[in-house]
Amino acid sequence: MPIIFDENKRIFTLHTRHTTYQMQVDKYGYLLHLYYGASIAGSMDYLLTYADRGFSGNPYVLGGDRTYSLDALPQEYPTLGTGDYRCYGLDIKNSDGSHCCSLHYSHYEIVRGKYSLQGLPAVWAREDEAETLRITLKDAAGGIEVCLLYGVLPKADIITRSAIIKNTGEARMKIEKAAGACLDFLFGDFDVIKFYGRHAMERTVERMDVCHGKMSFGSTRGASSHQFNPAVILAEKGTTEDLGGCYGMLFVYSGNFLCEVQRDQFDQTRILMGLNSDLFSYPLEKGEEFRVPEVILSYSKEGLTGLSHNYHHCIRDHVCTGRYAKDVRPVLINSWEAAYFDFNGETIVNLAREAAELGIDLVVMDDGWFGKRDDDNTSLGDWQVNEKKLGCSLGELIERVNGLGVKFGLWIEPEMVNEDSELYRAHPDWVLKIDGRAPIRARNQLLLDFSRAEVRNNIFEQICAVLDQGNVEYVKWDMNRSMADVYNGRVTYDYVLGVYDFAERLRTRYPDMLIEGCCGGGGRFDAGMLYYTPQIWCSDNTDAVNRLSIQYGTSFFYPTRAVGSHVSAVPNHQTGRVTSLCTRAVTAMAGTFGYELDPALLSKKEREEIKEQVKTYKKYEQLISHGDYYRLSKPTDACCGWMFVSADKGQALLNVVRTRLEGNMPAAYVKLKGLDETALYRENATGMTYRGSALMEAGFVLPMNMIEYAAYQMSFERVEE
Repeated sequence: MPIIFDENKRIFTLHTRHTTYQMQVDKYGYLLHLYYGASIAGSMDYLLTYADRGFSGNPYVLGGDRTYSLDALPQEYPTLGTGDYRCYGLDIKNSDGSHCCSLHYSHYEIVRGKYSLQGLPAVWAREDEAETLRITLKDAAGGIEVCLLYGVLPKADIITRSAIIKNTGEARMKIEKAAGACLDFLFGDFDVIKFYGRHAMERTVERMDVCHGKMSFGSTRGASSHQFNPAVILAEKGTTEDLGGCYGMLFVYSGNFLCEVQRDQFDQTRILMGLNSDLFSYPLEKGEEFRVPEVILSYSKEGLTGLSHNYHHCIRDHVCTGRYAKDVRPVLINSWEAAYFDFNGETIVNLAREAAELGIDLVVMDDGWFGKRDDDNTSLGDWQVNEKKLGCSLGELIERVNGLGVKFGLWIEPEMVNEDSELYRAHPDWVLKIDGRAPIRARNQLLLDFSRAEVRNNIFEQICAVLDQGNVEYVKWDMNRSMADVYNGRVTYDYVLGVYDFAERLRTRYPDMLIEGCCGGGGRFDAGMLYYTPQIWCSDNTDAVNRLSIQYGTSFFYPTRAVGSHVSAVPNHQTGRVTSLCTRAVTAMAGTFGYELDPALLSKKEREEIKEQVKTYKKYEQLISHGDYYRLSKPTDACCGWMFVSADKGQALLNVVRTRLEGNMPAAYVKLKGLDETALYRENATGMTYRGSALMEAGFVLPMNMIEYAAYQMSFERVEE
């Protein structure tokens, strides 16, 4: 069984296919963490040590025993006010103003299936794929009850954690900090791997020593942010792509988050992931509950690649929902970099005509189709079609596009409003602002208060009235500024719940419509949004060379199928760099493929090349979307390579981009991964055959090519000898 409780030792053991997680209720009622890692048998309580630790406090109930201190023991859910001076997962401000919560074990329950969280996205599974453990802890003096939730997906090597906090007392209290998960390690030398960035340069990999003291990162921007992704890896020293132990934490949440890593005075390491305590102070009245967003945990003893595969499979199979969680995604062309705001109905029809000739499936009419929107300073909030600009109704435009054999998609930004809009003039009180203060502008727009039902209901009705006018098969949902003007301690959390409510209603009403998330590109690229929008625009930066780094960092947790990636025009609109169509396409095929350019400006040769690119992507779409992804080298290396391998190891697609060009260059060799070492593989372009072991141990030699940022894409098939 995945979840076992030893009544005698009061030890809970959670088993997945390759991992074990263990904790114990000790004789004082504290829930201590014992072990998480590769599969083991037996009880791990022998690892606990007790000693008189100077300046580490002791619970009063122990009397004169100075060898027991929560400041030195590993815990499942550490709280403020127990004598543990390390970073903590829960801070409760009681009705008397004190900050204290001491949780003791009450009872447990094991049920079939995976728990869900009302109003929040979470990992889902069939009843026969998962089990749930609920452990209830209580602070009798404070009137607090915390239900720790553990979801175990054995075959996926995934354990999820969450908590439900309930006020069982008589008076109002406040949650000042709440983590979704904590891991305590009694020993070990670790590196922490995080993913930092900025707008148009997201998810850059940074690996650092876990030194004594506390390191933290997170977001206070209202979205998970371009600056840090809500994902972290704790890797044993020396861990590589293929060897070593590593732990992952992925927060299923799209708002403010906090990750803390601390090595303490006794060389123990603690890592926490949860809600950011800044700008957060959530009141709970008598009887009310608060749900902490979920953290997805996984462990691999086979290096970073093994950990990535666990998360890729989990997101594809147990996070994304709806029709397009599994269905083939359309190859699309977006009007933004082709026309920006300067378009009309004929522009879109012509773009669709070009798309049809190139084999592209869908055309997207981006920003500028509503209100009086001819630039980015007006009309957000006025979601009525500008028929004068289009020269026809939306329904007529969609019919013309569909008549060419092309699907139609639309861009929206539902959370935003311009002051120059009819909506703002009618409801200036609907924006996030602090009483008596002017709101903070960004991109000359304000943020609608989606924590309020009447606000999001109005926007929902407006947008549905548009979508009902024709066969809209795709929507790109954008968010183009960060949150400011936080007027109370609950609005940051309630706002995200409002976004989720809007997303749930949208996908329920239009179950056959593909929704792509976007937040200035990758500013809300997280598992929470992927629950509702199975692909997210990876970055506003479409430069192929920069995308090597952005998509490399993204790949550690998120599958290719979740990554919006397109071929754009050159010189690139963000960097001015010129790269070949081949390089742009090979890079974009590490995601959901599409184009951001005007085909009418291309030469006949370029158009023919695009036709072949589209055919190539469609040929390998299933391999790219569902195959195992391997990072072969880093973007900072002379060659950046990655590959996809089918589940049966019968098919592989190798992709490489040269990042450096020098005179008299040496030959470049790329070692492949994931193949059957005993099998024979044919490289389809040349017909040459290679043993799998040779390709993985010695490598494949790249052709010499005197082209800057040259790209190579080679397919291999297993053949009979």
